[in-house]
Amino acid sequence: MNWDHYGAVLFDLDGVLTPTAEVHMRAWRELFVDFLTRRGVVDQPYVEADYFEHIDGKPRYDGVRSLLTSRGLQLAEGDPSDGPDVETVCGLGNRKNAFFTAVLADDGVVPYPGSVVLLDFLAERGIAMAVVSSSRNAPAVLEAAGLAERFEVVVDGELAKREGLPGKPSGATYVHAAEQLGVPVERAVVFEDALSGVEAGRDGHFGLVVGVDRGVGAERLTAAGADVVVQDLAELAR
Repeated sequence: MNWDHYGAVLFDLDGVLTPTAEVHMRAWRELFVDFLTRRGVVDQPYVEADYFEHIDGKPRYDGVRSLLTSRGLQLAEGDPSDGPDVETVCGLGNRKNAFFTAVLADDGVVPYPGSVVLLDFLAERGIAMAVVSSSRNAPAVLEAAGLAERFEVVVDGELAKREGLPGKPSGATYVHAAEQLGVPVERAVVFEDALSGVEAGRDGHFGLVVGVDRGVGAERLTAAGADVVVQDLAELAR
């Protein structure tokens, strides 16, 4: 890895810097096991593969829509103000978020040690860094993990909504982060563990897209557009 070619690194958060992807997976499982069971969908129960295929890396309501479509189900869109007990796309998304915040508050979050090694390495080299996450919880997760002060720019789901930026697999949020850092996309590196995120890096024409294999599989990350696949970010701290 020749870091002299790059001026910025753009990190997805959940599953790349912090193991909060596991918390998200638990929250989605609680949501959809209950929902599908009550809807009588017994021939296609929610399984772990559904998270990677339909939900991982996408904005929350997009994940709800994708999973419902995979089961041939439709719900009214609703409104982001819908309570978690309302059975709309927004209501289900908000219910999932309630599960997530409860688990985060109870268990906290510790960043991956290898990710901290790479962050320290990049900081020593003076390479600009940003977080680009579909989650609206990204600032809270960064604070809980003790990482908030490390990043000049954070593009989360809330900012994307305000700016009218489409979510992953579009590269728009990553391009916005690079622009905020003042680094052209061809000199920026994207780190992603989700297929939709890797596709976003490719869509944005970034100089390098690194897939982080936390369970999706190296072959699928490569097929989605990853130039390099690692299991631990410390592998590139040299």
